[in-house]
Amino acid sequence: MIDRAEQYIWKTARVLEQRRFEAVFKDGDPAAVKAALEPYKTADGGYGYALEPDGRGPTSQPPHIWTALDTLEDVDATDPRVPDHLQAITAPDGGVPVATPNMAEWPVAPWWAIGTEGSLLATALLFAPLSKHVAHPWLNRAETFLWDAVDAIETTHPYEVEAAVTFLDAASDRPRAEAAAQRLGQLVREQNLVGAQPEGYGEGEIHHPHDFAKRADSLARQWFSDEELNASLDHLESRQAEHGGWDITWPVWTPAIAIEWSGLMTIGALQTLRSYGRV
Repeated sequence: MIDRAEQYIWKTARVLEQRRFEAVFKDGDPAAVKAALEPYKTADGGYGYALEPDGRGPTSQPPHIWTALDTLEDVDATDPRVPDHLQAITAPDGGVPVATPNMAEWPVAPWWAIGTEGSLLATALLFAPLSKHVAHPWLNRAETFLWDAVDAIETTHPYEVEAAVTFLDAASDRPRAEAAAQRLGQLVREQNLVGAQPEGYGEGEIHHPHDFAKRADSLARQWFSDEELNASLDHLESRQAEHGGWDITWPVWTPAIAIEWSGLMTIGALQTLRSYGRV
């Protein structure tokens, strides 16, 4: 499995994902990962240039930033410039939007919500990796916003739940996080968000237990029986394509993303499988 994935990475992926694969699975140089991120940096302290493939153009946007932070997390590092930049784009409610208004000038996936209000999804995916490495006033405001947002969840969707779990796995108040995760898991079951295609999602855009519990130590692991999770991991393994990588399940709105996302998806799939002892 991993040998086929490696061949795919070398044949197809961006230099960044090649360097990331080396660091995660081949004892590659962490400095090379950091160097590969340099071209994506923006002068205002963020990241742009389609680092997260669904947003094109040169402006710094939260999805590019959380992709950078996730990449740096692989080598136990972060970017200390980022919190100051986030302060500048944080909404009055303490959260960060998925995309800021200047994204409207550039090609972008239709599901990127451009606006000025805080988003649970964006804020959680930024908070979690930063909270492991830095102490900064932005984190305090963000955590308050996230607790309010998580506590307010009633009707939800898989991507919001996945982001909420990412926050809860990193939140400082562990008893509160465990209680919130239990409530969220019940909503996931009640609203049939596992193994079914929600309204408005693309064909085949179905979320499975491993999508919610990406790591074996995630709070979301408790939502699923061993049988359910093993079946989910079997499914993840089965989705390795003939070319050796994993493809996206959402619509390809511009040709570039099919390739650019596949490198990211392949590394993510292997990391999840490794967390559960499958790789």
